[in-house]
Amino acid sequence: MKGPDYRCIETLDEIIRLGSFERAAEELCVSQSAVSQRIKQLEKWLAQPVLVREQPPKATDAGEKLLGLYRRVKLLEQDILPDINSDASRDKLSVSIATNADSLATWLLPSLQQVLMTNKVELNLLVEDEGRTLEKLRSGEVTAAISTESQPIPGCDTIFLGNMEYLCVSSPSFYHRYFSSGISKETLVSAPAVVFDQYDYMHEKFLQQYFQLSTNHIIKHVVRSSEAFVKLALTDIAYCLIPRIQIEEQLREGRLINITPEFTLPQKLYWHHWQLESGVLNEITQAVIRHARTL
Repeated sequence: MKGPDYRCIETLDEIIRLGSFERAAEELCVSQSAVSQRIKQLEKWLAQPVLVREQPPKATDAGEKLLGLYRRVKLLEQDILPDINSDASRDKLSVSIATNADSLATWLLPSLQQVLMTNKVELNLLVEDEGRTLEKLRSGEVTAAISTESQPIPGCDTIFLGNMEYLCVSSPSFYHRYFSSGISKETLVSAPAVVFDQYDYMHEKFLQQYFQLSTNHIIKHVVRSSEAFVKLALTDIAYCLIPRIQIEEQLREGRLINITPEFTLPQKLYWHHWQLESGVLNEITQAVIRHARTL
């Protein structure tokens, strides 16, 4: 089978990115008819649709796979060609990484500091629940992802980074208000907690594992910010599960206390990245691994 026409996949990418055939035509400096013909040509080659023709247009599963291939090729060209062809200019390299919010709030950016300071890298961080970041890698939207999943997806490698330890914490005054008689099923039901979003099952896992309690039976705020978790705990509004490395200072100063010292929740984290990395992409992978493992 002859390989795909990357000009057609580029057109598909622009349609998805811009949300219409008309805008894609303007961006590519061709007619709207030419855009339609390229999509038809791609679908004829593949013998199945690549677009769901709705507003805005959406890629089919086959279209997503082609886009993942195209984005990998495009990024690898940016990274490799300047090293093997003296006529190829070293432009900025756009690197997208899918990360969970807690890694972003704690260790991820320090791990990338040196790479960002010594290379022309344009960083795009997509924040997702750690159980869903792999979807971004699978679709080709990112070059790497931090995940709790250990199994690599096709075309990618997986490296264990380490355990991020979560503590159940609150302010001292919150503890005395809600847990003066101790932590139990009964006292947890009346105490407000915080979850990241509807996909955050960490708090559910903690309560089920140690107290046989469901989050359906508790008061819980939904807050999509790791930093806000800390602020909510410090201002006596809720108790939270927070990574130990994020609150070491607050614990040391007594502004937060570990309310279940006998129970912690370790979270295994893995770095998923494309195979056959080289150049800056490999530098990023090595920097992330080194820094994560020191913590």
